Amino acid sequence: MIIRNASVYTEDGIFIEKDIYIADGCFVDSEDKVTDRQVVSGAGCYAIPGLTDIHFHGCMGSDCCDGTPEAFRTIAEYELKQGVTSITPATMTMSEEVLAGICRAANGFSCENGADFCGLYMEGPFISFAKKGAQNGDFIHQADTEMLRRLQEISGGKIRTVVVAPETEGAMDFIRENSGSVNISLAHTTAGYDTAMEAFSLGASQLTHMYNAMPPFTHRAPGPIGAAADTEHCMAELICDGVHIHPAVVRATFKMFGDDKIILISDSMRAAGMADGTYDLGGQAVTVKGSLATLADGTIAGSVTNLMDCVRTAVKDMGIPLASAVKCAALNPVKAIGLSEDYGSLAPGKYANIAILDKDLALKQVIHRGTPV
Repeated sequence: MIIRNASVYTEDGIFIEKDIYIADGCFVDSEDKVTDRQVVSGAGCYAIPGLTDIHFHGCMGSDCCDGTPEAFRTIAEYELKQGVTSITPATMTMSEEVLAGICRAANGFSCENGADFCGLYMEGPFISFAKKGAQNGDFIHQADTEMLRRLQEISGGKIRTVVVAPETEGAMDFIRENSGSVNISLAHTTAGYDTAMEAFSLGASQLTHMYNAMPPFTHRAPGPIGAAADTEHCMAELICDGVHIHPAVVRATFKMFGDDKIILISDSMRAAGMADGTYDLGGQAVTVKGSLATLADGTIAGSVTNLMDCVRTAVKDMGIPLASAVKCAALNPVKAIGLSEDYGSLAPGKYANIAILDKDLALKQVIHRGTPV
């Protein structure tokens, strides 16, 4: 396949008008290596890498915590049609028995007509009760390496990210023991700056849905946000759905962190792509009205916005440059979970996952491993 005359996002973080060459499901560096001569016009459009959502719970009435191949398939198929070509759906704070069932379903799962299922994001149960947010406090558990190892074995090594509240008992030992094998993100935490800095020094490398379920960033108490900004290897997640974070704060965050250290996520729940109503999230009832999802006490409970729509919101409503938003939704996520050799850009050798957008950022075409969706 050849895509002609598109405005192509490059690994240098800029757009250049050029052709894209695909052979055997991967990008190649010259036209003479292309065997399938199908030509797609990219004139007047942006060609960007397929996005990767590393932290979301569900969509189209299905949730990761349903723990079934059918739910995973519904999720993967919906995401691919939005231009999100690779995913690591997130669990909630549940019992080990339920988490084991989710891991069992994830082991070996793939979906021919859906986004690449690249693993699981384990949000809970190793969190702080005081900052549980929409998580179920009944199942909060001390950070437990043996529990993680049991679940990882059941999943076939599919757990990519584990969240931890570093101030809780046993958390620092957990981070030290596991940071070499999984991506550890600080989340649902009351930790101050010094505690977060210690966690990052031990190998934690991410901050989950920054600003949400953690102490705020203030001039005398910078908290985990200040610690993340001061830690070169730490990336921070942002939910740019227009609900979770004010546009001015999003802009300020890009200035403080730079687009090399930010990961855009959707944090969507099963109501994404569905009508308003009442839905389940981790065993708790969530009311959805428009773009707002809340528990009965008013706590925001995830989003109902897919990642591509978050990119559009970041660019069109928050003033983030398109190139920066693409980097944060396509390249940075796969760097965080160790998959940047295969995903995240249009470089030769990587899987040919592409989203073609018109100049208004409407999705015109999705190509998954060289095949139009």
